Amino acid sequence: MDRSEYVKRYRFKKIDAFASGRSSGNPAGYIALFPDDEITDGDMQQIARELKGFVSEVGFLRDGTPGVCDLSIRYFSCEREVEFCGHATIAIMDDLVRNDDRFRNRESLLLQTNKGVVKVLNRTTVDGMVYIRAPEPEFSSACPGAAETAAALGLELPEIDPGIPIGVVNAGLDTLLVPLVSLDACIRCSPDYTALRAFAFAHAVDVVVIYTHETEYAEHDLHSRVFAPTFGYLEDPATGSGNAALGNFLVRENLWTDRSLVIEQGPDREDPNIVRLLRPEDGGLMFGGRGQVRIDGSYVLSTGVLRGQPE
Repeated sequence: MDRSEYVKRYRFKKIDAFASGRSSGNPAGYIALFPDDEITDGDMQQIARELKGFVSEVGFLRDGTPGVCDLSIRYFSCEREVEFCGHATIAIMDDLVRNDDRFRNRESLLLQTNKGVVKVLNRTTVDGMVYIRAPEPEFSSACPGAAETAAALGLELPEIDPGIPIGVVNAGLDTLLVPLVSLDACIRCSPDYTALRAFAFAHAVDVVVIYTHETEYAEHDLHSRVFAPTFGYLEDPATGSGNAALGNFLVRENLWTDRSLVIEQGPDREDPNIVRLLRPEDGGLMFGGRGQVRIDGSYVLSTGVLRGQPE
């Protein structure tokens, strides 16, 4: 039986979202699809699986539907399709408005996701960033207890702040929000992947955000870390949807009353990634950042195809 390779070639970039100064950001894969590019769900999952450990998620971007949206996007992690991925959206939209003549001078554009159409605000000429309007938040009262949560995170119970409730908010993904008493506890937190994954599935949450009001730098408002074991990896070093969920929760609890919020994120105390949140005058919440292009080229997807008949 003969075996040949069926090859598909796609435009590909690796972009680090939310990188700031010496911080590494959060790597995203970017496949830009031409109108006549053929790609299946299986192809997209295969690409994301092949890129495991290299990028957190891969975004697949197409032109949108006239009159509805400018562009449409789907996201895949190494294990499954992701309904909404904030850091990949920041990375891809930042690259798009800087390099695509159709959008370079546009103040805003509309992007279709599995969570609905979201607005992208182009402020690259104002503060060097793009901002994404987070999906409307959904709040849940089904929260695990503090003791169980601490155990799943490998923390001591007194390290969880008793003055702020644990919350669950969906601003793209079901997000468990856990307040900590100190920056030291936030930096030191090192959960076991298998234990935290089982905990997340048991409580039907996609990601777990730990955060504290104690920061390394006085000009910042919060320090956060985001764990995403249900997507096949432990930590997401810089996120849009997780921090958007946190922002919406803080607004609801009257713990954030200003128009902007600056969040340090990640396990690096001195060189954190930076995520900015905005509360526009017209309502809602937007998260902002920029991307650093690291690789620009093509992705070659090959699939073994059996031809002929067995002897």
